[in-house]
Amino acid sequence: MTLIVEKFGGTSVGSVERINAVADHLLAKHAAGEKLVVVVSAMSGETNRLIGLASAITDKPSPREMDVLVSTGEQVTIALLSMALHTRGNDARSYTGGQVSIKTDNVHSKARITNIDSAKIINDLDKGRIVVVAGFQGVDSDGNITTLGRGGSDTTAVAIAAAIKADECRIYTDVDGIYTTDPRVVPEARRLDTITAEEMLELASLGAKVLQTRSVEFAGKYKIPLRVLSSFVDGPGTLITYEEEGTAMEAPLISGIAFQRDEAKLTIRGIPDHPGIAHRVLGPISDAHINVDVIIQNASAKGLTDLTFTVPRGDYPACMELLDSLVDTLGARDIKGDDKIAKVSIVGVGMRSHSGVANKMFKTLSDKDINIQMISTSEIKISVIIQEDKLDLAVQSLHEAFNLA
Repeated sequence: MTLIVEKFGGTSVGSVERINAVADHLLAKHAAGEKLVVVVSAMSGETNRLIGLASAITDKPSPREMDVLVSTGEQVTIALLSMALHTRGNDARSYTGGQVSIKTDNVHSKARITNIDSAKIINDLDKGRIVVVAGFQGVDSDGNITTLGRGGSDTTAVAIAAAIKADECRIYTDVDGIYTTDPRVVPEARRLDTITAEEMLELASLGAKVLQTRSVEFAGKYKIPLRVLSSFVDGPGTLITYEEEGTAMEAPLISGIAFQRDEAKLTIRGIPDHPGIAHRVLGPISDAHINVDVIIQNASAKGLTDLTFTVPRGDYPACMELLDSLVDTLGARDIKGDDKIAKVSIVGVGMRSHSGVANKMFKTLSDKDINIQMISTSEIKISVIIQEDKLDLAVQSLHEAFNLA
């Protein structure tokens, strides 16, 4: 029998009817000879509802209690799905993250998995049970409930697949695979049959919402075959591959375009240009568990420099507050901020063996009168920061320019 982990997102289990449909699907797979571990998210809208309840109580809830609260959404789903499987004759077992011993660090709302004890899962599978596990959550060394961040159920699924050495991990969602870009922005976007893990990791980290970044990291680290499929429409989905670097010569120039609307830019101006200044600015931001993305430091003039960087828009107020507290200490002139920016990125392993990609991207944006504020590159991606109101035009123009339809 093949050993499979399947994950179902919120829309896939968003109603009793959808949960029953998932149960029918699982029984058919089980009857066909698959040992199944199922990871589920909260029913669609449930996590937002719980966050809304907390907001009605306080605007500064305890991170520990927020994790206790939002983790209950998945607990509802695992119980309902197990009940649906019981009515169909399978002695399914549901487990919360704590019950199946998904150990994490103690960073609430952004915890990272450190270890999984797979003994219970393997024991149940050997008894013919379908195992249903709550995604998005675990426990720290003190037994506190932790959550893994938005999209954390993907990471749970891949981590379990690695722990039990599954033959494949399947992520079922409301789309039927990975597309060249978001079809809601570019209707001509095309589903990819395959994509390399390296490209998928870049796309996920740059804003593609289909998979959480850490789930792709896990899959790549442990070489877990990972497939993205639709829970609503039958089809092959998109397989994430682990091909050798040598295939880059034959790879498409660009595989996809990712974007993020929820970006903010901060500039601390007129700071003394001496060794360690970047650390003194960015260290406190890192300590506050705020992820810094694109960073630019200007050339020194009269012993002073400017440091510009981007952060998620939700972290913008906290980041501005931190910088305000540093201005006098650093001897900086002032701080400027802009929370109406966006990032658009092109990704493709084919960039390694082709020149002129950046020039083509910049010319395409220039022709549409789109100003580039910041640039970040790697071997297989180019990202630019632009004004948010130009984002859709940028994505559509780049998709056409690189013939991705």
